[in-house]
Amino acid sequence: MTRIFEGIGVAMTTPFTNNQIDLDAFKNHLEFLIENNVQSLIINGTTGESPTLSEDEIKTLLTTAIETVNGRVPVIAGTGTNSTHQSIALSQFAEEAGADAVMLITPYYNKSNQKGLVAHFTAIADSIKLPIVLYNVPSRTNLSIEPETILELSQHPNIVALKDAVGDLNYTIKVLNLVDDNFTLYSGNDDNFTDFTALGGKGLISVVGNVIPKELQEVYELQSSGHSTTARERFSDLMPVINAVQVDVNPIPVKAITASLGFGNYELRLPLLALDEDVRQSIVTVYENFKAGVRV
Repeated sequence: MTRIFEGIGVAMTTPFTNNQIDLDAFKNHLEFLIENNVQSLIINGTTGESPTLSEDEIKTLLTTAIETVNGRVPVIAGTGTNSTHQSIALSQFAEEAGADAVMLITPYYNKSNQKGLVAHFTAIADSIKLPIVLYNVPSRTNLSIEPETILELSQHPNIVALKDAVGDLNYTIKVLNLVDDNFTLYSGNDDNFTDFTALGGKGLISVVGNVIPKELQEVYELQSSGHSTTARERFSDLMPVINAVQVDVNPIPVKAITASLGFGNYELRLPLLALDEDVRQSIVTVYENFKAGVRV
């Protein structure tokens, strides 16, 4: 199976206006990302505040994305939950709706041992024909997929990739040493992007890509074409924006910038709260300075 994408995938924010999904803003954001060379779009992930969305909202966002994108780039649906049954239902909906792949987070709160993870992901993979990206983010779930478990799961023909948000490159190396080249690793951490791809990762599922997708894709293309020094220099230029969107829990900071670009109001759903005005403005200023060519 060919890779779902290489380079920059964006875990999209969900725009709200008066606590309702702003579909016009969402469509405009989709167009902005495609125009700026994004290679894949991930809908209903962590950055999209999926735990606060109703099932109808999750389905509406996904179908809107698929219809708007119209095959121009792959659309990956976040369909993982802590319920295997619910994950299967959402994954089957994504397949019927025309998604190109699904992304499955590890079960959270009710946790699992490694055998349970294999059973959980296998049951979902057996229920659909779409390619599957596993999502390992132990800082949020308090559960990690061990490298040997990744190897076992990679034997399933539908399980083709991992979003590695562990934040430990030693883990990345262990996984890369176990799996073959048909299994793809994407970083889930903006700040380790160049180091991750230098090891053999094929891209990034990004938060900051919501606002600088073109610049990130340029870094990937430079690095993958052998211009690693230039790639690292360009990536260093992006670090002020990357750092700015990490000052609080994702997606609180990045939505300050997406709102400034017109992609919905600066709104989040509880339990997330907007930043104080001075902090919000400081983040927007960092972004505006970057776009104006101010380098620090």
